[in-house]
Amino acid sequence: MNFFKNIFSKGKKTKASSKTNLEEESDFMPKLESPTDNRFVKNFIQNGGKFLYSDNEKEVNENIALILNENSWDKSNLICIDKTISKRFRLEYSFSKDINDNSICLVSTCEYLIADDGSILISSNQVAEKKLAELPTDIIILAKTDQLINNISEGLTGIKNSGKLIPSNITNLKHFKDCNDKDFLSYGSSSKNLYLILLENQ
Repeated sequence: MNFFKNIFSKGKKTKASSKTNLEEESDFMPKLESPTDNRFVKNFIQNGGKFLYSDNEKEVNENIALILNENSWDKSNLICIDKTISKRFRLEYSFSKDINDNSICLVSTCEYLIADDGSILISSNQVAEKKLAELPTDIIILAKTDQLINNISEGLTGIKNSGKLIPSNITNLKHFKDCNDKDFLSYGSSSKNLYLILLENQ
């Protein structure tokens, strides 16, 4: 995903995208859809999500430390239901596996990142059978750039064709602002304070 490297990598300049003469000259040409990664980041931030890009596993750990510091959280406040997460992202953290009174923030992976609406598709693989309302208000999602897709339909197809047992409790996280900021279409949804740490696939 050169988009993220161009935008977020230190010491690298963003390359300006060029248009063909035909695109510049004609007002009747259909508008080209922006790249999946660009669309996702724009919609995710508009939803109220907090986006952090990481070029490698070291930066993932640094970003988690920054989030802990920003919120005055302790490592003991972090929980993780997904048992593979530390190994997958080479985390320097160990997490509680059970939600308890000390739990403040859930650290989780996801199934896919949906560009069309900036939402995050999750399932029982990440949150077991817990409903969104049962999860902590604060969530850190760890994902990789190869999980970016256009829409939910692609995500459901990807889950179905993965060759693995189809998970239950498939839902998407979309509303990250306070309840007062949500429109009537999101009434009844469980709004979360959500951080996304996106790791560039190596």
